[in-house]
Amino acid sequence: MTVRRAAVADAEVLGRLLWDFNTEFDAETDDASVLAARFARLLPLPEIVAVLAEDPSGRPVGFALVSLRPAIWFDGPVSQLEELYVVPALRSRGIGTEVLDLCRSLVREVGSPEMHINVDEVDADTRRFYERHGFVNVEEDTDYRMLCYIGPTSPEG
Repeated sequence: MTVRRAAVADAEVLGRLLWDFNTEFDAETDDASVLAARFARLLPLPEIVAVLAEDPSGRPVGFALVSLRPAIWFDGPVSQLEELYVVPALRSRGIGTEVLDLCRSLVREVGSPEMHINVDEVDADTRRFYERHGFVNVEEDTDYRMLCYIGPTSPEG
């Protein structure tokens, strides 16, 4: 197993993996080619970290995408794990852990002391995975549920 930082040359592979991830969970998604073009645009940016896992034959088996943003509450950037995916047939073999470990190492190198992850409340397996790796649900002990609002950037919608 090879786990490495992805490069622009990996954009097509990452687009396909993200498409596979989205369609596995019946999430609305653009075509893999559109996602690949977006990866090609994002990967050169210093605030984007992508990691790719490949089996010994070079076949892609998982990936992660992390974005970094400035933070006022500490000196380094905060990292947001946007996506982490392992092909279904290969889950529970440590691939996700290797991908997450490399992501954490890469963002530590640029001074990020904290990583945020959004996980669906009903996704018990994913929640267990992150909890096993030291992540804590900050909403658990509150009287409210944090909601994420999404809206257009133009007043017309």
